[in-house]
Formats: sequence, structure tokens, C-alpha cells
Amino acid sequence: MEPTITSLQNPLVKQMRKLHQAKERRSQDVFLLEGTHLLEEAYANGYAPVTVCCTPTWQESHPDLWQQSTARSQRSELVSAEVLKSIATTVNPDGVVATVQRGRKSPDLGQMQLGVALETIQDPGNLGTVIRTAAAVGADGLWLSANSVDLDHPKVLRASAGQWFRLPMTVSSDLGAELQGMQQQGVQIVATLPNAAVTFWEIDLTPPTLILLGNEGAGLTSELAEIADVQVKIPLASGVESLNVAVAAALILYEARRQRDGKGRGDSQGEG
Repeated sequence: MEPTITSLQNPLVKQMRKLHQAKERRSQDVFLLEGTHLLEEAYANGYAPVTVCCTPTWQESHPDLWQQSTARSQRSELVSAEVLKSIATTVNPDGVVATVQRGRKSPDLGQMQLGVALETIQDPGNLGTVIRTAAAVGADGLWLSANSVDLDHPKVLRASAGQWFRLPMTVSSDLGAELQGMQQQGVQIVATLPNAAVTFWEIDLTPPTLILLGNEGAGLTSELAEIADVQVKIPLASGVESLNVAVAAALILYEARRQRDGKGRGDSQGEG
């Protein structure tokens, strides 16, 4: 039987617990990966963990995944349930937590047909849900302003349901300049604004298109909204102020998908 780490004062445990903080993820250049599904998705998409910690119970119930972890990670350790809970950010972790080197696939602008850009998104659940939806619709990438929630926040990864590893993404220090560069490459920038003159289904979303959405409370800044080629609204019933940003992204991304499928563009997919 392999030795099990039981002390909360163990140096590895203390180091991993620090990764709850964004500054420590940047300093250590790794992020936390929590749960069996995310670990499977990481492996499926070519990501090799730096460290994998699991409980003996998890090891016994996932022998193949544990064997893969011992072979592909730099370090694999058995830990007590108490230690695992201290490392995890979830209330009831399922028995495994890993660390992964920071870094991800960046979007290829030359291949971009449909993408999404987010300005100053603060809620990690919203960001993770947008990532999950963008991957589901077959988007080619996501651009995120640097003043948004961390892309590798643990809740972002969980809310993405593993699609974090599939969708090319980048954090932009100057999103406005990125948008203008895309326009020069022939990409249509579509901004969502509550007072726009046209609804999102009234415009042609079949050319290469980037959907631009803003902060949960304040929306898009005027600087970015003015860069857009077209501004669209999502109609709301009287008395309803706004939609959740992830819901808004889903509506427009799937309208783009519907238009492309209707015109013979893209590949129709079955329901997941």
C-alpha cells in the first residue's frame, strides 16, 4: 500500500492550497484541476498534470485513471479525505485534485469563422458557461479582456464542464486593438447593446463573425461598442432589465449556427 499524506502541514498540501488565490496561480505557473471529469478531459485533450492527489477510495474506484496519472504526471500522491478537502475549492470534492501548467491553445485568426469576445466579465460561473456554450456551438475561439476574472479560476473550469480544454482562448491586454485587427482580416464584429436598433436575428451572421459581450452589470464600454460593425439587441419583455451574459451569448451563438446550417454552412451535430 502506498503511503498516504495525512498532514495539512505537508509542504505539497500547503503549496496546492495556495492555488485558491489568483496571484499564487500566476506565481507557481500552475492551476487547480478538481474532479474526475475534468481530469479525464485534460488527458483527452493532451494536457498532462504536474501533480495528482487522490484519496485511496478514489484510487480503488478509478484504477485506470490512477495508472494514467502516475505515468503522465510529474508527481502522484495518495492523500487522506481531510487533506483532499483542504486542497479542493469545492465543498464535496469527488476524490481527486490535480495541478496543470498554465497555458492553453490560442485561437487561430486565420481560421476564425465564429468567435466570442468578453469584456470585464467578473463571474467565473458566467465565463465557464460561455466557454461551454461556445465549444458546443463549434466556435473557433474566445477572447477575454485582461480585467476579467481569471481564465483558470477553479470555478471557471468546473462551469465549463471540461470544454475549457477544447476551446482555443486568449486573454487580451488590449481588446480594442485585437478587434480592429480582426476587422482588417475581414471579421464582422457584432456588439450586444440594450438600445441597439436591430435584433440579433435580423443580421447576417454567416460571414466570419465575432460576438462581443460586456460586463454583467455595466455592459460594454462605449470604446468597444463603437468599434463594432453592427450593434444588436436581445428583445426583452416590459420590466425585464437584462439577460445573464452567458444566456445572451448562447442565444446569439446558436442563431449564428442556425443561419449557417440553414445555408448549408457548417456541420450539423446531433443533440448532446
